[in-house]
Amino acid sequence: MRAPFAAALAAAAISLVSATAQADPVTLEHDGLTLNGALELADGKALSDGVVLMVHGTLAHNGMEIIAGQQQRLAERGVNTLAVSLSLGQDARKGMYDCTTPHIHRHEDAVEEIGAWVGWLKAQGSGPLTVFGHSRGGNQVAWFAAEHAQAKDVTGWVLVAPATWTEAKEKADYAKRYGADIGPFLSEARAKVAAGQGDALMDLPGFIYCEKAKASAAAVASYYAAEPRMDTPTLLPAMPKPVLLVIGAGDEVVPDLSERLAAGVPEGVTVETVAEAGHMFRDFAADDLADLVADFSKAPR
Repeated sequence: MRAPFAAALAAAAISLVSATAQADPVTLEHDGLTLNGALELADGKALSDGVVLMVHGTLAHNGMEIIAGQQQRLAERGVNTLAVSLSLGQDARKGMYDCTTPHIHRHEDAVEEIGAWVGWLKAQGSGPLTVFGHSRGGNQVAWFAAEHAQAKDVTGWVLVAPATWTEAKEKADYAKRYGADIGPFLSEARAKVAAGQGDALMDLPGFIYCEKAKASAAAVASYYAAEPRMDTPTLLPAMPKPVLLVIGAGDEVVPDLSERLAAGVPEGVTVETVAEAGHMFRDFAADDLADLVADFSKAPR
């Protein structure tokens, strides 16, 4: 933990018991940045009853449809939630990431920020803690679970449509989206990082979902690295258990997840497929997802 708990406690102003289900903004000082979260306590519940920490997907935020919708539905099911916005290198970030802003964040930065929020919740006297991640956030949660010392403070993990990755697919997707080879840009980025110039900005045909983007060499080297940990199925064996992994039957963003898991999953990992659910689990699929998460988070450990 790089952020002192004292600063975290001073930065947060919340009520730990709620008469109505309503999200309260909370902030946490971490690594020189203010992180934003929204704490929603179910009717009559206290933080000591337990909480689900929720992490969003790529370049998104804690108010996006799937996260806000799950917060509301989980509150209706008697489950407390804390939905956080990853900083992505910005102070007090809100809303979707602005593609005109240079990217100075790294994929793995989220792992430390998840740890900061886990530490904050435990310092606040949280009861049983479940950590939930969607899409890229699912991969970042799995990475945290597999490698971070604070994973011991978590009682369960929920991965919703977590990201998969292969180096070949990454290169092919970049070429299809931006009509360019990411290889030379990645080599340049790695050279700059090795020379101590990781903060140097590079002009790119695109970065993640952003066209004609600027990104630091460190960011390019992170997001486009040959990094097996970007592939969630490879992290499952090292994750503490239990784990709930939820697949959308109609997911076109992570379409290979079912196939990747067909050969089997480690003991302690439960795989559920929600029929007619796309990547964002809308409409009735949102209710099905909330039922799964609520039952999982309430199960005795």
